[in-house]
Amino acid sequence: MVDIEELKKEKTIKELLEFGILNIDKSSGPTSFNISDYVRKKLNLRKTSHFGTLDPKVTGVLPIGLNRGCKLTGFFLGEDKEYVGIMRFHKEVNQKEVEEIIKKKFLGEITQLPPLKSRVKRQERQREIKEFVILEQETTDFLFRVVCQGGTYIRKLIDDLGKEMNISAHMLELRRTRAGIFLEDDKKYPSIKLYDFKKAVEEYKNGEEKLLREMIIPGEIVSKLHKTFEIKSGEKKRLLTGKPLYRKDLVKEEKLEKEEIICIFDKNEFVGIYKVINGEDILAKPDFVFQIIG
Repeated sequence: MVDIEELKKEKTIKELLEFGILNIDKSSGPTSFNISDYVRKKLNLRKTSHFGTLDPKVTGVLPIGLNRGCKLTGFFLGEDKEYVGIMRFHKEVNQKEVEEIIKKKFLGEITQLPPLKSRVKRQERQREIKEFVILEQETTDFLFRVVCQGGTYIRKLIDDLGKEMNISAHMLELRRTRAGIFLEDDKKYPSIKLYDFKKAVEEYKNGEEKLLREMIIPGEIVSKLHKTFEIKSGEKKRLLTGKPLYRKDLVKEEKLEKEEIICIFDKNEFVGIYKVINGEDILAKPDFVFQIIG
């Protein structure tokens, strides 16, 4: 496993901005795109990209890729998400009855039809609900926590729960507390309020990079999601041109499943992300190669 903190210490602030991630705490009101674009403009970057849309009224963890960090979006989108929210039933209902319906119908693999206003094609799809817990009840309002597969619509989950109970229900509030490895209260990289981000950028522009540097997560954090391998000395230059990864390129090989995603490093330097094909000589082909700019 690559030591992300040691790697971060070796990088300049410009290198972090070129291939980094910010764990932003989205406020209620703006869209996820608005927040991403705000970060781009404040830092004067070429591009930014958020790792999974939150509705305008939903708050919480919104990881944003910076410059080439945007290339990592697809590798994080499917990761589990965790939410805390409040749902309201339109007439009085017993908490135990709600919990029983959740246990029978809304845990494990469920079928969802995306809402009318969603950007994806409206066709049924399976999503896994790993945890759906009622934390507190106050009359017809229920505080809940959900841990689920990425791409699950929580608003639709609540609506479907109400329909299953023959009682209308809707979501009052929702906050995302985790998006994959990005946490609201992470000890090293907690989610950042926009006010604090703005202050860090102002200090950076005045020649003080400490606050901003502390906030940026190196893009190499993607190696926490997938197996990591080191290549032999002298192979990096060839791989950075987009060539496939051969078994003989690795310092140490192990058995891998076809379609498995792996991260490749040259000692502590990130080379790219590869998809295993398990050919006779070719082990994997590149999904994203960290080519040197300029």
